[in-house]
Amino acid sequence: MTLFEELGISPATLKSLKKMGFEEATPIQAETIPMSLQNKDLIGQAQTGTGKTAAFGIPLIDKIEKERRQIQGIIIAPTRELAVQVSEELYKIGAGKRVGVLAIYGGQDINRQIRALKKGPHIIVGTPGRLLDHINRKTIRLDTVQTVILDEADEMLNMGFIEDIESILAQVPEERQTLLFSATMPGPIRKIAERFMKDPEVIRVKAREMTVPLIEQYYVEVQEKNKFDVLTRLLDIQSPELAIVFGRTKRRVDELAEALNLRGYTAEGIHGDLSQAKRMSVLRKFKEGSIDVLVATDVAARGLDISGVTHVYNFDIPQDPESYVHRIGRTGRAGKQGMALTFVTTREKSYLSVVERTTKKKMERMQAPTLDQALEGQQKAVIEKIVQTIESNNLQFYRQTAEQLLSDHDAVTVVASVLKMMTKEPDTTPVKLTEEKPLPSRRDKKPQDRRRSQDYRNKNYKPRTATKRTGGKPTRSSR
Repeated sequence: MTLFEELGISPATLKSLKKMGFEEATPIQAETIPMSLQNKDLIGQAQTGTGKTAAFGIPLIDKIEKERRQIQGIIIAPTRELAVQVSEELYKIGAGKRVGVLAIYGGQDINRQIRALKKGPHIIVGTPGRLLDHINRKTIRLDTVQTVILDEADEMLNMGFIEDIESILAQVPEERQTLLFSATMPGPIRKIAERFMKDPEVIRVKAREMTVPLIEQYYVEVQEKNKFDVLTRLLDIQSPELAIVFGRTKRRVDELAEALNLRGYTAEGIHGDLSQAKRMSVLRKFKEGSIDVLVATDVAARGLDISGVTHVYNFDIPQDPESYVHRIGRTGRAGKQGMALTFVTTREKSYLSVVERTTKKKMERMQAPTLDQALEGQQKAVIEKIVQTIESNNLQFYRQTAEQLLSDHDAVTVVASVLKMMTKEPDTTPVKLTEEKPLPSRRDKKPQDRRRSQDYRNKNYKPRTATKRTGGKPTRSSR
């Protein structure tokens, strides 16, 4: 166990951390903070949920010279949501020193950003496209930057932002500190590290630390057509305080959110096609607890720091085991228990062993619950509420009415009526979900894979780029 007091952090920052409820450092924080304070270049291989924002944010805040109203640190993040979250956390960490932090992302009024930039923030957190836009307009100058942080570099690679990142890094002084954080280390990320970093130290958080031992992991074998009924029965039995349901596609997310609302749950979906304002509104409602269930795609939920999530339901098993680690990392945080349940069809069972090898933890099989078990679960929740009310002992106003009821009816009938009235009986309203094809069997080699291997043997083969580019910038709207 490492306490923050042992890491050489300034008193002002320690005061802010105490206010935030931080006491002991996570493994990546304990390793990153002292090295970063020494201005070393670092590569951190870590997933969301390991505390990496504070790992790079604490030393960055500590090194800011508050009197200099210039940009001294820049953080590049793949999505608007992550940019906002990182800036919010840095603002809290820097409250003791009154450090100015500004988030810059697409979808927000650029003139408003320009006005905020004129006030001289110390740290900029931005998405690649919008940062380049400001650089080209000369509304951001990076010649005073001393620290550059690339957050979730592999996700920026997947979204086609590598050329943008290179263009941004070319604007920053060579004499600087560079920190790169990525869940995986594909070739193009390594090349960035070689080109733009000086003898970086590598810090790895092992898979078993990423999965968090407090998460109970189960799988339910279920046919595609029965998945939704199983999900609603589980929600009725387990009564999660806050739950996230992961779907594989945007269509799946929209249909699931609509179907859950039809069955009486308060649910909303989040995916890349929603406007920025709508996504922020959904997240705010979820954090406040006015939505019970958040339905999300992997991309939309990546980097979201939401506390209090008790259950994660993988309605569709992810193809990539690292996506599974990201998904379940939304629960079991801050020393609290969490539960992750994954639905698999018979054809997809081979993916379970791949996930288990990645997490180094076996998933327990759970039987799909019946309608009767769902009703029993709801009754149990009602009984707990009644017992809590009895224990609160604030019943004086109701005793006379209760005595009158019991003089006219027997006690068992009265209690049974209260239970029936308060119990949310499982809703069987028919819902129609578009069936998703199961993941391909891991033994099958897809026709396009065979074509690709033949292409590689062809000397004239030129790989196709994943993202269409116009004028050197990605054309995708999620910048």
